[in-house]
This record gives sequence, C-alpha cells and structure tokens, in this order.
Amino acid sequence: MDLIALPYEGKLPTGVDSRYRVVAVASQRARQLAEGARPSVETRYIKPTTIALQEFYGGMLEFLTGKEARVAQKEAKRIREEAMAAKALEARHAALSEEIKRDLSVYVEEGLAKEAPSREEGRVGGTEE
Repeated sequence: MDLIALPYEGKLPTGVDSRYRVVAVASQRARQLAEGARPSVETRYIKPTTIALQEFYGGMLEFLTGKEARVAQKEAKRIREEAMAAKALEARHAALSEEIKRDLSVYVEEGLAKEAPSREEGRVGGTEE
C-alpha cells in the first residue's frame, strides 16, 4: 500500500469531520515525529508525514476538537513556556557561576602571588641570622 499515492475516496475515519482535520492532526503528529517522538506503528516509511498519516488512518491517534482542544493547546503552550523559562534560568545560573569562578580565580592568583615573595623573604631572612 502506497499511502500517499492513494486517491481520496470520500471516506473519513470515524469522528473526523473533514479532510482539513486530517491535515491538522497529521501535521501536528508529523511535527512530533520530526522532533524525536517514536512512531506508534511499525512502518516501512521514513518520512514523518507519511508515518503520521499511517498512524491517523490506522486509528492510533487521538485528537481533541472544540473547547477541549483550545484548553489543551493553552496548557501545552504554558508547559512549553515554563520549560523554556527554566532552561533560560539554568543557562543564566551557569553563566553567573562561571563568571564568579573567573573572578574568584583572579583573587586567588593575586593572593598567591603576594604570599609567595613574603614566604621567600622569611626563609632568606631566617638563614641570614
């Protein structure tokens, strides 16, 4: 069966109200597959869009419509934004930590440089007495 080459026969899976719903659901699933999600079906295809269509027509994809879909999209957006904010905060903490380490290393090096001559002077002074 060549999934993409099949002509549209007018039959849509149960619960699908239009061909546009097929496109919307399959495109969202194809994006997930492209981002690394695992296919829910064994397939010989490698393209995410073809795999998504195979999953859709195989009845393996659940999708929401209407108010439920809007609520789910808002929740997904909120979760993505929180994850991005946490990642940005983590990157900022790492940058600050690195900056503090650099600053402290300068002070440690300066302290060691000042301390080294005074140690040598003490030893030299102690041997001359």
